[in-house]
Amino acid sequence: MTALTLSTSGAPALRADAIVIGVAKGAKGPVVAAGAEAVDKAYDGRLADVLETLGASGAEGEVTKLPAPAGFKSPLVVAVGLGAQPDKDAEYESEALRRAAGVAARVLTGVKKAGFALPLADAADVGAVAEGALLGAYSFDAYKEAAPAANSAKGKNGKGPLGEATLLGAKPRDKAHKAAAERASAVAEELNRARDLINTPPNDLNPEAFAAVAQAAAKEHGIKVQVLDVKALEKGGYGGILGVGAGSASGPRLVKLSYTHSKAGKHLAFVGKGITYDSGGISLKPAGHNETMKCDMSGAAAVFAAVVAVARLGLEVNVTGWLALAENMPSGSATRPGDVLRMYSGKTVEVLNTDAEGRLVLGDALWAASAEKPDAIVDVATLTGAMVLALGSRTFGVMANDDAFRSAIVEAAEEVGEASWPMPLPEHLRKGMDSPTADIANMGERMGGGLVAGLFLREFVGEGITWAHLDIAGPAFNESGPFGYTPKGGTGSGVRTLVRLAELTAAGDLG
Repeated sequence: MTALTLSTSGAPALRADAIVIGVAKGAKGPVVAAGAEAVDKAYDGRLADVLETLGASGAEGEVTKLPAPAGFKSPLVVAVGLGAQPDKDAEYESEALRRAAGVAARVLTGVKKAGFALPLADAADVGAVAEGALLGAYSFDAYKEAAPAANSAKGKNGKGPLGEATLLGAKPRDKAHKAAAERASAVAEELNRARDLINTPPNDLNPEAFAAVAQAAAKEHGIKVQVLDVKALEKGGYGGILGVGAGSASGPRLVKLSYTHSKAGKHLAFVGKGITYDSGGISLKPAGHNETMKCDMSGAAAVFAAVVAVARLGLEVNVTGWLALAENMPSGSATRPGDVLRMYSGKTVEVLNTDAEGRLVLGDALWAASAEKPDAIVDVATLTGAMVLALGSRTFGVMANDDAFRSAIVEAAEEVGEASWPMPLPEHLRKGMDSPTADIANMGERMGGGLVAGLFLREFVGEGITWAHLDIAGPAFNESGPFGYTPKGGTGSGVRTLVRLAELTAAGDLG
């Protein structure tokens, strides 16, 4: 993990390998952003002209490298685009700073130390730049030969992540600045752990292995953990989880993580879909759709990371995380289309498509979470391809049984820089899941499939409990090139939104 430090040192005096500055897109060309005054002065106030000559415009994500001026103890200046210059007297948005820091950290792979001289108007900006740098520096090298050790500059066959990010202008003795940096570190480290889990190949991360990771983290951070194995699931009647995992040699697990605070007045439950590999089961996925299905446990990874982050931050709220873990494989023992499963709630489900398995494991976990009567439940899942078709690859959908709660989640996601969109739960689509054999079928109308899945999940939420569903099928796994602070592969989508919800609840600002 990249080290994070705060420093009041000026850019010229910092001993580092590079100095990062911000450049905005102004009406008449690039504009050097606040924080880089000393760098601009060293260029005789003509840094913007120099950057324009080199082709820089200040567009978001744009990177321009130039030699540091005489007298600097760093040899390189990296100018990163912030996007449009804010209106007069307005500050840069946190997400613009977060993305710029992330881009710079990615560009500086293999560098031991970099100073970030980006705009820091307040503690929120400190947190945004810190978070962006730590998330942007992420790399997953565990399966590469001679992978570089943490904080090393280079491995034998590649470059390690940025070793240290120093935030210039951030005051290490300022309580607000220090708290913002500590929060950023906790959230980024746990989000990056979620990314590691998502990127881990399914031959190494089956339900049992995932449960073991959760147990180790729980022990480290004082979180109570309970793991239900196959025997315990059978004894408890968790037919949904057992049905999905029936075809795999790796048995399913249900993991419960409980963080409690002595001063907590509210209780949140987070439920995550954890299909460690999804072949589709007997309803086998077509060619070309299997290769990235190790990411189908991204919801459980997000819930796991969020609970640990909440514990590290010591928030005054009780949070329970439920990880519904199974591997969906075809075999002689696998659940077949046409089978009927009796869920943990007692409700029966006719399985019309074994590739609609996420809603089955979530149904059991939602009912288990409901039994504790939390103030609210939020589930997170890579649930439907329909949501990707609706919202694309960077936005997750939000459904809920309470409009105000749905709006609060969308607002929380926007605060932390995660793109989301409110989606409805149209009552007329429920009829499509009527079954002549069971209480409900796991499939309904094809059109609006993401909404149908949300309606199915709603059936397993306890009466009177506020609930929301986050379908992160689009942004959970980035198959294209990296952008901002988002790498290729597992992204950790949903983690920051869940942590923010916990913060708002602890502060009494959410319900």
